[in-house]
Amino acid sequence: MKSPLLSLPGAVPAEGVDEGVAAHYGDLFREQRALADGTGFVDLSHRGVVTVSGEDRLSWLHLLLTQHVSDLPAGQATEALILSAHGHIEHALYLVDDGTTVWAHVEPGTQGALIAYLESMKFFYRVEVADRTDAFAVVHLPAGSIAEVPEGVVIRETAYGRDLFLPRADLESYAEQAGPAAGILAHEALRVERHRPRLGFETDHRTIPHELGWIGTAVHLQKGCYRGQETVARVQNLGKPPRRLVFLHLDGSEVHLPPAGTELRLRDDGPEGRKIGFITTSVRHHELGPVALALVKRNVPVDAPLVADTTAAAQEVVVEP
Repeated sequence: MKSPLLSLPGAVPAEGVDEGVAAHYGDLFREQRALADGTGFVDLSHRGVVTVSGEDRLSWLHLLLTQHVSDLPAGQATEALILSAHGHIEHALYLVDDGTTVWAHVEPGTQGALIAYLESMKFFYRVEVADRTDAFAVVHLPAGSIAEVPEGVVIRETAYGRDLFLPRADLESYAEQAGPAAGILAHEALRVERHRPRLGFETDHRTIPHELGWIGTAVHLQKGCYRGQETVARVQNLGKPPRRLVFLHLDGSEVHLPPAGTELRLRDDGPEGRKIGFITTSVRHHELGPVALALVKRNVPVDAPLVADTTAAAQEVVVEP
């Protein structure tokens, strides 16, 4: 779905998963600084929007999600995962309940598969699941923003800012008074700085929540009764995940930014050394320079210098080995 805000001055379209919104509006670092200072907004209108209504919505979702939501207070934001039977991550949902309806935004293009799964699990529960992507657009206001929010708009407020479920028809008019606009690359740079994983970026077909630090934030350990829970409990209580998320400081003298998928090796092993991980997201940060998130084998020493192709990289622990 192509955003009308791509018509704003300087807008450069994003590619890949984030196609449909602006990568930036002409000045990546200025846009990052604006968000860090609590000004501007990010157009996330390409993300999927799913609602669940009905009097059984919270108790029903509680059985399906990794998060404890049976008593979720109205207006309180949370995040949750849906796992496979083997505990691998399939969906990530960013939720809020408005008192009558649970609103969630999800990765672009994943709402169809999510809704199909939810529909298959309805059974006798009094719930209604709907794809609202055509009618509502997600807009992100950074932490500290004093931008006004139109009356009646559902807000998901977190420590990182506010996500608005804005009627899509109002997106252009809201942008006129909420500016300046910041592109998805600025939003991604701050996400990487905060060590926050993203489905489809930090995950692959075998990722489990422990590898990414999603235990506690998206996975509640004091609940059961969801698909994949046995794997979560077993790894938490009896073992360690095979991989761990790290934050990388990349050599700033390199012009080339290693892209996602770039293999990581121990620097001391040389270019023919054993692969010990790979970059999942790399960005240029307005203060930190080139940085990245990566998955490495759990037993890689936390102080070991790494190399991403030919680029030197230093680790910062996100998930403890």
